Amino acid sequence: MRPALILPLILAACTTDLANPGVPVFTPLTAITDPGYAQKRGQVEIIVKSNFDAIRRDIDAGGGPVLTAAMDAAGVPLQDRPTRVIQLQSDMGLYDVNPGALVTALMVFGG
Repeated sequence: MRPALILPLILAACTTDLANPGVPVFTPLTAITDPGYAQKRGQVEIIVKSNFDAIRRDIDAGGGPVLTAAMDAAGVPLQDRPTRVIQLQSDMGLYDVNPGALVTALMVFGG
């Protein structure tokens, strides 16, 4: 591939998603430079990892107190939560073996 074609792709990957500013998937440096993000992620990680069996049950059941607490900490909008629960249910095999992936998913959903 020509360098002239690669540069726009790299730049596009580093731009800010205006609909969800601060989402580290779209702005990789945010996770490093935004102390608020690190604190929020830490809260979500504590909830998920210290209540992992309970949050798995909540996801399977379509909701529950631990999942609600994790979504609250991640800032997942209330109107998005039913759809996000379905997404979490469909990817549960991944989260069973990797709780960190569940933390990341919640953070992306929360923006």
